[in-house]
Amino acid sequence: MAVCCVPPLKPAVSAPAGPVLIPRPPAPQTIPPCSLPAPGPCEPSLPLASSGLATAGFRTAKYLLDEWKIRCQAGFAQAFADRDSSERGRYESKRLAAETEASSQRSQAGATRALGERLQDLHFWRSELCREIGDLTSETDLLVQQKRRLERAMDASEVLATIASDNLQCRERRLGPDLVRDQVEEELLRELELVRNVQELLKRTLEQTVMQIRLNRDAKQTLEMDWSDKVEAYDIDDKCGRYNNQSTEIQFHLNSSKFEDNASTPESWAQFSHDNICKAEHERMASINLRTLIDNILQDTAEDLRMQAAAVDKAFAKRCEEVEDAKRKLENQLSKTLEEIAKQEMNIASLKQAIKDKQAPLKVAQTRLYQRTHRPNVELCKDAVQFRLVNEVAELTESICCLQQQLEESEQALINMEDTRLSFVKEIAIKANSLFIDREKCMAHRTRYPTLLRLTGYQ
Repeated sequence: MAVCCVPPLKPAVSAPAGPVLIPRPPAPQTIPPCSLPAPGPCEPSLPLASSGLATAGFRTAKYLLDEWKIRCQAGFAQAFADRDSSERGRYESKRLAAETEASSQRSQAGATRALGERLQDLHFWRSELCREIGDLTSETDLLVQQKRRLERAMDASEVLATIASDNLQCRERRLGPDLVRDQVEEELLRELELVRNVQELLKRTLEQTVMQIRLNRDAKQTLEMDWSDKVEAYDIDDKCGRYNNQSTEIQFHLNSSKFEDNASTPESWAQFSHDNICKAEHERMASINLRTLIDNILQDTAEDLRMQAAAVDKAFAKRCEEVEDAKRKLENQLSKTLEEIAKQEMNIASLKQAIKDKQAPLKVAQTRLYQRTHRPNVELCKDAVQFRLVNEVAELTESICCLQQQLEESEQALINMEDTRLSFVKEIAIKANSLFIDREKCMAHRTRYPTLLRLTGYQ
C-alpha cells in the first residue's frame, strides 16, 4: 500500500537576541494514507461483461468505447482528487510546521522569561540571606566580645573575693579586746556577700550569653544552608537560561517533565526563606538586647563593687584613726603612769626614811621611861615628866603606825600602777598589732583592688 510522504521540516529560524529555549519537538503525527488510484489499463482485472453487437454470440475481453472513456474520465478524476488531496496535505503540513515552530519558539521564550524572573527572585532572596548572614555574623562577633568581658569580669570578681576573704582572715589575728566585730568587719562581710551575688549574676548572664551565641550560630547555619541551596539553584537556572537550539549540551531526557513528589510550591519556597530570615532577625534582636543587658549589668555591678570598696576603705581609715588615737592616749597615760610610779617610789622611800627617823626618838622616850622605872621608893612618882614621856611614846607609836599604813597604801598604789603600766604596754602592743594588720596587711592588700575598667571587663 503506497503512503504519501511528509516533506521534511524546514530548519529552525535563527534565535532572537538572548538565550531562547526550544522545547522538545512534538511526536510525529501519523499522516493518513492517500487515496489509491484506480488500476491502469495494463493492470489485470476481472473481465467486465461486454454489451452490444460485437459481443453477440461469443465471449471477449475488449472494452466498449464508452467504457474506455468512462474509465479514462474516472482515472483523470481520481488523479485530480489525489493531487488535490496531496496539495491540501502539503499546505496543512506547512501550516502545522509553522504553527509548531512558532509555538515552540513562544514556549521557549516564555520559559526563558520565566527563568529570568526566577533568577531575579533567587537573586533577591540570596541577597537578603547574604545580608542577614552578614548582620548575624557581626552581631555574634559583638556578643562573643561581650562574653569575653563577662569572663574577665568573673576573673576580677575572684580577685575581689580573695581580697575580702584575706582581709577577714587577717583581722582574725587581732589580739585581746581588739578582736571586735567593728564597722570594718561588717563592711567586709557586705563586700564579700556582694561579690558572691555579683558572681552568681555574672555566671547566669554568661550561661545565657553562651546559649544565645549557640542560637545565633544555629540560625546562621540555617541561613547559610539556604543561601548555598539558592546559589546552586541560581547557577543551575542561569545555565538553563543560556541553553538554546544550537547548544551542544542539550539532549533528550524522557522522564524529566514529571513533577517530583517532594517539590515545593513558589509560596512555600518563599515562605521558607522568609521564616529563616525572621528567625535570624529574632535571634539577632535577642542578641542585641542581651548585649545591652550585659553592658548595664557590668556597669552597675562595677559601680556597686567600687562603692562598697570605697565604704570598706573609709571604714578601715576610720578604724585606723580610732585605734591610732587610742594608742596615742594609751602611750600618754603610760607616760604619766611611769612618772607617777617614779614619784611613788620616791614617796615610799621617803616614808621608809620617816619611819626609820621615828625609831630613835621612840627609843629615847622608851629608854627614859624604862630608866625612870628604877627610881627608888617614893621617887617613883607620876610626875609631869612621866606623863609627858608616856604621851611622847604614844605619839611616836601612832606616827609610826600612820607612816606604816601610808607606806602600805603607797606600796599598793605602786603595785596597782605597775599593773596599769603592764596593761598599758600590752594594750599599746595590741593596738600596734591591730594597726599593723589593718594598715600593712589589709589596706596594702586592697591596693590591688581591680579598677573600674577591669570590673567592667575591658582589661
